[in-house]
Amino acid sequence: MSDSIIVTGITLTYLALVLWVGLRARTKNTGSSLEEYVAGGRHVGVVILFFILGAEIFSAFAFLGAPGWAYKHGAPALYILAYLSLVPIIIWIMGPRVRELGKQHGYLTQADMISHHYNSKSLGAFAGIISVVAFIPYLAIQIAGAGMLFQAATGGLVPFWLGSLIAFLVVAVYVYCSGLGGIGWTNLMQGVMMVGIAWFLGWVVTDNLFGGVGPMFEQIQLQMPEYLVMPGSTGVMGWGAFSTAILVSAFGGAMWPHLFMKFYTADSAYSLRKVSVFYPLFAYLLVPLLFVGFAGILTFADAPLAKPDEVLLKLVMEVLDLSPWVTGIMLSGALAAAMSTGANLAHTAATIAVRDILCISVLRNASEQTVVRAIQISVLVVSLLGYLFAIYSPASLVAVLLGAFGLILQLMPMVVGALFIPSLRKSSVVAGAALGGALTLLYQFILPSPFAFHPGFWGIALNLLVVTTLQLLISGKTHTVSPKA
Repeated sequence: MSDSIIVTGITLTYLALVLWVGLRARTKNTGSSLEEYVAGGRHVGVVILFFILGAEIFSAFAFLGAPGWAYKHGAPALYILAYLSLVPIIIWIMGPRVRELGKQHGYLTQADMISHHYNSKSLGAFAGIISVVAFIPYLAIQIAGAGMLFQAATGGLVPFWLGSLIAFLVVAVYVYCSGLGGIGWTNLMQGVMMVGIAWFLGWVVTDNLFGGVGPMFEQIQLQMPEYLVMPGSTGVMGWGAFSTAILVSAFGGAMWPHLFMKFYTADSAYSLRKVSVFYPLFAYLLVPLLFVGFAGILTFADAPLAKPDEVLLKLVMEVLDLSPWVTGIMLSGALAAAMSTGANLAHTAATIAVRDILCISVLRNASEQTVVRAIQISVLVVSLLGYLFAIYSPASLVAVLLGAFGLILQLMPMVVGALFIPSLRKSSVVAGAALGGALTLLYQFILPSPFAFHPGFWGIALNLLVVTTLQLLISGKTHTVSPKA
């Protein structure tokens, strides 16, 4: 039996197991109750919530992009660990408040909260459209990652297009049938796989090639020390760029709509705070994967890789030449990262498309069961669109994602107003978001960002300035208008 057939067989068995777990999570109310299908009945406990929130962040990027950044740039890749250290603080502060308002008012999406607080369905629909547009390329990255993993690990036996299709057909089916329940239980299973496989890879790569992590870094320090200091080997990040990337990634990541939807699912505010305390345990997943990237610096010093994102695959498949049984399990763990995030994205994008856009237009008077069915169909449509983007992706796809965190960050004043500062006016936050978003795009795609800061930093700075100025003007007008006799 050839190695490729063994790897493919192990991977297909794993996918079948994921599908079985996802379908088993369906309850009798999943197909008829909107709250059950979208928010798990708002009774998701600590363990499942921990893995769901983990999968929100740890995607195909964890196994491909993060090692690739460490291999290509060196020390700048550590910004990922730095911004993840801020995520628990955000969950602790924001999560319970989001959950409280969601339960009180029946919110199921971020746009629900925005449209209700600012009394504007059109504003909610606008936020929904922006979210869906942002989610499609984000989902495409997960699909492309799955295809790349399949193709490399099976030696081309399963081509890119087919690997992508198989992995995300599995995701689409169990999300369609089981909603959040299927996502929760499969994320639990896949989360354990991801953490275990990541640490195994970090250990086996560094131990086999260098005799351990310490000796590896000692060799890098002696031979290629520029990889261990800022701004890295390529000069990609000075301290300004590094610091602003951390801030934009942390606070921008907190504004993603799929994070809000998972806050609504929690059974209590106490559960969310417990998750925030233990969340760094999941973030440790990236430590060994960064080690793998650093291992590639010396291994491929004489023949640099054309595609840095392939460093993990090249080390495992070509340098170490591991047993096909080990390779099959490794592929399954890496696929878990892509599929768990992809399931969350497909579910969220479909819910937003129906709840925030269609339900204020063509489905205005639809029954709850009809809305659930519309979301299920939208899961299939969104997954198909993501697949097509992955197969026929334009050259600008990566650039779009680079600007995504900076753009989504511009929602922060609007969201903070809805959560904590009710005095913020709709006109102020909309103007701030529009101008801040425009400046972010300007520095992302047209002009160089001043001081090489993350473009989103300048966008949110302008956003906050506009909001503050307009609030002061509105407040001044209010005080100068004399009361009617």
